[in-house]
Amino acid sequence: MPNTALPGENPRPERAPSELTAEQRDAVAGVFASIDRVAREVGERFAAAGHELALVGGPVRDALLGREVHDFDLTTDAVPQRILELVDGWADAVWTVGIDFGTVGLRKDGLQLEITTYRSESYSPKSRKPEVDYGTSLTEDLRRRDFTVNAMAVRLPDRSFVDPFGGLEDLGGRRLRTPGRPEDSFGDDPLRIMRAVRFAAQLGFEPVPEVREAAREMADRLSIVSAERIRDELTKLMLSPAPRTGIERMVELGVAPHVLPEVPRLRLEIDEHHRHKDVYEHSLTVLDQAIDLERARGMQPDLVLRLAALLHDIGKPKTRAFESGGRVTFHHHEVVGASMSKNRLSALRFPKDVVADVGKLVALHLRFHGYGKGEWTDSAVRRYARDAGHLLQRLHVLTRADCTTRNRRKAAALSRSYDDIERRIERLSEEEELNSIRPDLDGNEIQRILGIGPGPLVGKAYRFLLELRLENGPMGAEAAEAELRAWAAAQGIGAPEG
Repeated sequence: MPNTALPGENPRPERAPSELTAEQRDAVAGVFASIDRVAREVGERFAAAGHELALVGGPVRDALLGREVHDFDLTTDAVPQRILELVDGWADAVWTVGIDFGTVGLRKDGLQLEITTYRSESYSPKSRKPEVDYGTSLTEDLRRRDFTVNAMAVRLPDRSFVDPFGGLEDLGGRRLRTPGRPEDSFGDDPLRIMRAVRFAAQLGFEPVPEVREAAREMADRLSIVSAERIRDELTKLMLSPAPRTGIERMVELGVAPHVLPEVPRLRLEIDEHHRHKDVYEHSLTVLDQAIDLERARGMQPDLVLRLAALLHDIGKPKTRAFESGGRVTFHHHEVVGASMSKNRLSALRFPKDVVADVGKLVALHLRFHGYGKGEWTDSAVRRYARDAGHLLQRLHVLTRADCTTRNRRKAAALSRSYDDIERRIERLSEEEELNSIRPDLDGNEIQRILGIGPGPLVGKAYRFLLELRLENGPMGAEAAEAELRAWAAAQGIGAPEG
């Protein structure tokens, strides 16, 4: 049996299928470098009280992959009330928001730890909340985890490595395998099906055939999982290095119809003249290109931008029409798609600002294509920037990413046109605050000049002045007042003389 203890520690009898490499031993030891004293102290406290404690799951996996470790998850045979007793007077702060699921959170010397009682959790056929049962064995706790790569642990305080299900070997092979039967694992918690596609995108791991088959057969079990939990997995997938991979796995395994049903519907049949693009492949390419531009521009992974890139054409199936000459049209698909994207993201319980921003980007993603050869007036450019508002940089990226033509001449022409509009926006921005354009007169001044009180008429006058501002640029209060009085006279509104 290989010695799986970390340097300077005592081995334990758990069987591991393969031995840690020197690099992996150093990586795991490195996790403890930042929490050495805290890990030792908490481990000794539990051991002195006759309880087990181990670092488990994601932190061990990430350390072995050479990834930065942010979360410190621990597991123990002590029940939550006993955990609270053991950390009382030692932890700087304790919170119990997850205590119903056996988890106690604490902070010590600036580090945040979560300690969870050995457990198993499962869903009844119609339940949206897991039922939690406590266990007494580390091996059994690891057995109930989603995948073998997350079923490895390091015991505290002696820091011996525990791998009863071959997670280390699967880690090396970039495989997703369940500790037991995948049907049992997905039956216990169907969200693990979403985790499988998320890990494909996030870590580059591929489910083994039996996991893929179980996921495909049990995908409809996702219907009992709360929208919030699915949203959180989808968010992690979209912010991963390769969201396209995760989306493709969702479609291949029949998961997408239960999460983003509009996406597989983009696989429209090619028309007989082969003039109709594969909208699904196009959307994935736009997502890839948006991420490339995101990185090139020094942006952080942007959930709103990535969702908009994926969903920008979801209105096409509903708006598809076949016209004479074999033409296929999708009139107003951006308007329909904006509504559809907002409905879907709302159903997934995304925050209202994310829903609104994605919807707005989808609605605006075709606006640039009226730019032509640069005939837009300055007022049109102002409107474009003002309508985009705080989403302007994201709209720049989305619009550029939306060019997937293989015609190099056409692609180059589109790129030059967008270079031009960005330069014009930058020039006008130096002269004006384009993202916060306001009329030269505010509501109070309008009321004073027209001699009216608050009401719809003020809004109507405000919109008139805003159009003037967009058309002409800054006018000044005196010129704006003259225009307002002339407008009021034409409207039959009696405006007093100044």
